[in-house]
Amino acid sequence: MKEHFEGKRALVTGGLGFIGSNLAIRLVELGAEVTLVDSLVPEYGGNERNVEPIADKVRINISDVRDQYSMRRLVEGRDFLFNLAGQTSHMDSMKDPFTDMEINVRAQLSMLEACRQYNPEIRVVFAGTRQIYGKPDYLPVDEKHLLRPVDVNGINKMAGEWYHILYNNVHGIRASALRLTNTYGPRMRIKDARQTFLGIWIKLLLQGEPIEVWGGDQLRDFTYVDDCVEATLLAATDPKAEGEIFNLGGEPVVSLKELADLAVEANGGGEAIVKEFPADRKKIDIGGYYSDFTKIKETLGWTPKVSLQEGLKRSFDYYRDRLEDYL
Repeated sequence: MKEHFEGKRALVTGGLGFIGSNLAIRLVELGAEVTLVDSLVPEYGGNERNVEPIADKVRINISDVRDQYSMRRLVEGRDFLFNLAGQTSHMDSMKDPFTDMEINVRAQLSMLEACRQYNPEIRVVFAGTRQIYGKPDYLPVDEKHLLRPVDVNGINKMAGEWYHILYNNVHGIRASALRLTNTYGPRMRIKDARQTFLGIWIKLLLQGEPIEVWGGDQLRDFTYVDDCVEATLLAATDPKAEGEIFNLGGEPVVSLKELADLAVEANGGGEAIVKEFPADRKKIDIGGYYSDFTKIKETLGWTPKVSLQEGLKRSFDYYRDRLEDYL
């Protein structure tokens, strides 16, 4: 990877967030000149603590991806755009659909227009989500599965993804998209469930409180953040990725109850309580989901390297001494 990134200029939107900060650390290791863009809106997961190891090696721009004039200036002269900024909470999108649309649709289109007008040679990777599949018709879910989102966030993320593919196909902006599935690991938001339910589980277990498992039988797969970062770098550098959409995933596939037991084990203790699904969540629950990531494996050579057990252990170890920084 070093030959692709050394001395190159990379822009990471959502750069102080979970995946963005982990990607930034890796890019710095590879010798890239990195600029991070983040609005630091409290609800969206940005945290300056995330980039402490590289704070003196990156440029940080506190601005909103909805600001088209700021983004126009920022994309100029960049070799890579890692487009990770977005509103991720499914419940927030249902309560405030217009803000979700502004961030996940209008801002994405504005960013791509800035690339088309001011830097058409840039290489773009968009962070999408498996949520756009909705309730699966079959498992594992491959990229040919019908897209049938069950909430506003899924619809808007689907639109943002396809704007990237359209601009690749029509305007020649070299773009690809990754459909992320339950990414977890160090630097994720854990003070609430806006980003991932696994984060709130980690917080509660570290605080000595029981965790709630809603349902328990739903199947899931999980991608450790380092594996997600490597997939993102591959998508940015391999010409075979241009115009393509790839599922990410992980192994093994587990039920939520099995995941809770693994989390308790990784923490060295704790309690998991199985409960009925809350009514408001049940309406947008997709049941079981796990992905078929054969396409990215065969096209780009990506496979997840970090097992779920190891990833959970690393996650608990990271937060154990830093819990206050993330509350």
